[in-house]
Amino acid sequence: MFKVALVHIDEPLPDVPDWVREQIESQRIHFVNRQCTNGSEVVEIAADADVVWVFGGGKVVTADLLPELKRCRAIIRTGSGTDNIPVDEATERGILAVNTPQATFDPVSDHAIGLLFSILRWIPRQDRAIRQGQWVIDDLVWQKPLNGSTLGLIGFGRIAQAMVRKLSGFELHCMAFDPYVPAQAMADLGVLKTEMDDVLSQADFISLHTPLTKETHHLIGEREFGLMKPTATIINTARGHVVDEEAMARALTEGRIAAAALDVCQTKPLASDSPLRQFENVVLTPHIASENEAIIDQFWSFSVEAVCDMAQGRLPASYVNPSAADRCGFQ
Repeated sequence: MFKVALVHIDEPLPDVPDWVREQIESQRIHFVNRQCTNGSEVVEIAADADVVWVFGGGKVVTADLLPELKRCRAIIRTGSGTDNIPVDEATERGILAVNTPQATFDPVSDHAIGLLFSILRWIPRQDRAIRQGQWVIDDLVWQKPLNGSTLGLIGFGRIAQAMVRKLSGFELHCMAFDPYVPAQAMADLGVLKTEMDDVLSQADFISLHTPLTKETHHLIGEREFGLMKPTATIINTARGHVVDEEAMARALTEGRIAAAALDVCQTKPLASDSPLRQFENVVLTPHIASENEAIIDQFWSFSVEAVCDMAQGRLPASYVNPSAADRCGFQ
């Protein structure tokens, strides 16, 4: 019988909804779940599983465990990011690395736009000033209006595409760098495909939408900040380690960029002594871009859909290592 092991990691999560169990078991799938805090607990529940389903952001399913997951053909990471599962090592073993970006693109794109407006109109700063008894901020330097500005996107997946669609009425010029997305797919949304350095040097607002991989770790560092306009704003709803925070703090201190709006940082929570806490031109939120009323149900729904597809021998809707697709046993 096809077996799926759901591994809860990090903070305690809600109980598995009854409908999730019913839908999975109706497909004659052996379904087990457990809260796991270490690799040994993962092996106990998943050693004979066809699919290991990871719910949470911690790194408990590690590369050294894969030889012990003897029947594993796929690892599902509920959510869009797969930086907490060993994608490269899984690919070597023909194990599919599955994710569910369908669940998050809508709220994350909303949040990225919200961060953009929070900087564009200095909303958090003015709110703080009024609460502290000040009515007008004399030294406020207004950002360039959206109309006629250039939005640059690093990464052009579902979130970036949704952001472009939602901002289409603001008469922005949009350009993007993503080596995996064809120019025509961008052009269909009115976006110019270009190189990353062009995005960095020409955009007024730069929004990051890349996964965290070995290649994208500190993708935006000292050199990249040096390419940006002194009036540019950087927005990050991707992963904190995509940006070198020390280089960003220096760029902000020296006025080499105008502002930053960040939902993600290199540490969670942000260190109490981080210089990012001190900048008036930095807006911070605590990695909640994907949160909305429906998000947990969507996480369950798309993950269950992927599980049932694979139990029927079909490839799931989304996976990040296509080179493993012809070796995992799904079609």
